[in-house]
Parts: sequence; C-alpha cells; structure tokens
Amino acid sequence: MNVEMAYLLGLILGNGELQRGIDSTNITIDFPYKNLYTDDQKDVEVYVKASLLDIKDGIEPLIGTHFTVSRFSRSLKLSFKISNEGYVAREILRLIGNGTHHSSMRMSSELFNITKEEKRALLRGIADSTGYIRRSNIAFGQDGAHRVYIEIPGNWYMVIDIANMLRDVDIPVQTIDFGHPNFRDGELKKYNDGKPNFWKKEHQVKIFANEFLPVGFNIQHKQSALENLSEELLDFVDPQKTHKFYWEKTARIKHKPHHPGENDLSLPVEIRGMHFDSWQELANYLGYGPKC
Repeated sequence: MNVEMAYLLGLILGNGELQRGIDSTNITIDFPYKNLYTDDQKDVEVYVKASLLDIKDGIEPLIGTHFTVSRFSRSLKLSFKISNEGYVAREILRLIGNGTHHSSMRMSSELFNITKEEKRALLRGIADSTGYIRRSNIAFGQDGAHRVYIEIPGNWYMVIDIANMLRDVDIPVQTIDFGHPNFRDGELKKYNDGKPNFWKKEHQVKIFANEFLPVGFNIQHKQSALENLSEELLDFVDPQKTHKFYWEKTARIKHKPHHPGENDLSLPVEIRGMHFDSWQELANYLGYGPKC
C-alpha cells in the first residue's frame, strides 16, 4: 500500500465500476458534476478536466498503462484496462470486497490498518468522485456553517465504512442523512401526499468544511471552494463546536411516527422492520461509533 494506491482505491469505492474479463479488467470511474458552474461562475468541466490531468500523473505509473477520459452530460469518466495477473488488479479486487460496482463494494478490514496519510488519501479519492461542497450546503440555515457532502447511492455499508474511516483520522461526521423513511420522510408528509417512495434517495455523509481540510480534494474547484468556505465558517462558528463526534454530544431525540416504508424490501435485512428516531441511533446500530 502507498498513498497513490489508497487514492485510487478511494476513487473506485466512491464511484467506480469494474468489468472483469478472463484476462483483464476494465475500470471506469465517474466524476459527475451537478452544476455547470461554480458559485463564482467558473466552468466546472474545465476544472475537472484539468484536475484529471494532474490525477493522471499519479495514477498511470501505478497502473502501468494510460487511461482515457470520456465526456458525458454533466460527467467525465476515467477508464483504463489492467491485467488480472498484475499486482494492482489483484489488490483492488481483494480490498473492495470483490464488488463490481460502487453500490456493492465494501472496504476491506485491512484498509483500517493502513497509515493515517494513506487513509486521508483514500478519503480524498472518495471525495473527488462523489463529494461536493457548495455555499448552499449549510447546517441548520446557520450563516457560515458550510459542509462537505459525500453522496453514497444505495450502499448502506459504505456509509458506515466512510464514517469510521473519517473517525480514524479524527474527523467527526456532522450528520448522516440516510436514505431511510424515518429521515427522508420522518413526518410522513410525502407519504400522505401519495408519494410512498419519496424517501428512496442516496445517503449523504455531511462534514463541516473546516474539519475536512486535512483530507481535501484533488479536484481543483472543490478544493478552492473548501478553502474559501472553511475560512468563512470560522468567522461564524467556534471550531470547538465543529470538532465533536456524536457520542461526545448530548443527543436531542425527537420521536418520529412509524412509517410504512420501514418494512420495505429494499432496506437491508438487519434493519428492515425497525424504527429509528435519530440518525445517531441508526449509525450506531450499523457500526459507526467510538473505536474499540
């Protein structure tokens, strides 16, 4: 393991897909962008393209081949092919739980034993491929309370892996917005409006901007926004308040009504049929908590 390998693993875990053939594996990593322009009206695609050139310099010597970049609507995709007999392919498959799509991948327990520098590189890879920071990502409508969002579509276990990896590098999660009926439709408003499946959304791990600085981004416009919004956050928010894990704070529990979606077959079997009044309760149940 090294920093470059950890970063590549993060990119794949965040938004990667593998197509494994008999002799080789094709790997594609998606870099989507929701907005065409940054908060200061700069072209996002130009920034992403430039950043991928820098990323190329770190990854290509590792994989021993060139990668291609393809343009799609609001997305750039990086792809390359590697031999199944090579060290890189074997390590990738071993360390992502043999998943072929980011929605089915898991972090191997071995990744929690790598160095802190490598853990931060892995998290940076995840953030580059599926993380966002914009001025609108504020907590509680509070001035300056800017946050990084890491979006995880469908993969419940990756949410917990990412949260625990952040914990290992001393970065608290501010909140997790689970794609669960108790949180995405906690008062049953959408259900009562005839939208019973409204809650079926991606998971979002949210971190205060200043806390995420030690990880950062390699995607240029994201890093620039992180630095600017972190500085602004510290004008409004005491950093001692941002650096608290949920188990270090007094939880304010608001009891929620039961939602028929709690029994939905799309939920993991271990939580299907269960009711949760707080994200902390669900996160703890799934394994995010103080390190033993």
